Amino acid sequence: MKRINDAFLFAREARVLQGTTAVSGLERLHDLLAEVSGELSWQLEGRRGARGEFLLHLTVEGVIPLACQRCLGAIPFQVEVDNLLELVPVDAELSQDELEDDSRDFLPLEKELDVVELVEDEILLSLPVAPRHEHCVLPGTAEAGERINPFAALAGFKGKPN
Repeated sequence: MKRINDAFLFAREARVLQGTTAVSGLERLHDLLAEVSGELSWQLEGRRGARGEFLLHLTVEGVIPLACQRCLGAIPFQVEVDNLLELVPVDAELSQDELEDDSRDFLPLEKELDVVELVEDEILLSLPVAPRHEHCVLPGTAEAGERINPFAALAGFKGKPN
């Protein structure tokens, strides 16, 4: 498991950490996948911003097999995360203007950072809400041919006295 003991120091010293993570280790993704397979490569780069703020630049790349919401088949999804996160202490008071500034993504931390958890968070935020193939058939309808009306059996009772 990749951990950074002091993310603020990591950013101040402009360190770089990179690696690969197996999709099997990203448990919160499992329910969204057609199969648990593959791996993702990532890079985390620390730096200081123009205002002296501590920043982490995270990139993640790879392909994951998302489950189609219609047919449940696999959709190869290209993960391309490229985010700049501004580190802030957990107890920092942010102004309303700062919170509403869409150009900044804040990452509140004590000091320690679990890199794999951050990678998984950013992947989850990048996924489509309801992934679907452009053209697919619903399960059970490919062979069905004629549509069965579930109320057809009740038609015989229509018009009969009680």
